[in-house]
Amino acid sequence: MGAIMVKTLSVKTSSQTEMVDVTSQVQKELNKSGVEEGRLTLYVPHTTAAITINEGADPAVKADILMVLNQMVPWKANYQHIEGNSPAHVKASLVGSAETVIVSGGRLLLGTWQRIFFCEFDGPRNRKLHLQIASL
Repeated sequence: MGAIMVKTLSVKTSSQTEMVDVTSQVQKELNKSGVEEGRLTLYVPHTTAAITINEGADPAVKADILMVLNQMVPWKANYQHIEGNSPAHVKASLVGSAETVIVSGGRLLLGTWQRIFFCEFDGPRNRKLHLQIASL
């Protein structure tokens, strides 16, 4: 590997549970880095938020994902965590805190329909998303 740089993006969420498309912001940071070939790792430093890659062409996909997560992990249950946001912690664990994308020709090597989504499970909040850009 060649040079490695870390950037931090701010993500402002507006709902308790939502998926925010951050693909354009991530590509913009990649462009600024000048990296043509390598990898980009996305990391969410929060215990009630996550990151995922999925279809971004049809907004119904985001709605369906959130619907299923909310059905699997309901907000009201016999949780013991005193802060009252246990469902957000569970959802974040299920989705995950990191993703890696190949960089080729200075572009994120995503599939035709793929987008990068910051997943909020305890909002609204001001969040961070760390990017580690590594060149070959």
